[in-house]
Amino acid sequence: MPHPIDYVELAVDDVGQAKAFYAAALGWSFNDYGPDYAGIQDPRNPGQEFGGLNPQPDASRGNGVLALARSDDAEASLASVLAAGGRVVVELHEYPGGRRFTFADPWGNILGVYEPRE
Repeated sequence: MPHPIDYVELAVDDVGQAKAFYAAALGWSFNDYGPDYAGIQDPRNPGQEFGGLNPQPDASRGNGVLALARSDDAEASLASVLAAGGRVVVELHEYPGGRRFTFADPWGNILGVYEPRE
């Protein structure tokens, strides 16, 4: 099954400052998940998110933007990534919304794959 990109995380230094900036600049509103994460609400689909603000700008995030592809089976997706020549950057792990991993493609681009908890 193809994996659509349907969530994008932005690495920020300060979630509160980033929320204020994007609210003023682009009219975005947010779902707060504590002081360390804010989901960006999708204005086209109330109750859904299209991205998030994450205060973790490190090597696992590429250049500050992390595109996440949705999967129905994270283990199968991980196996496909490895078989195609990808390199795992952050191992498959649980998080409050499901499970995810990040990988580098052969050119060094960092992407993530997540399996939502539903």
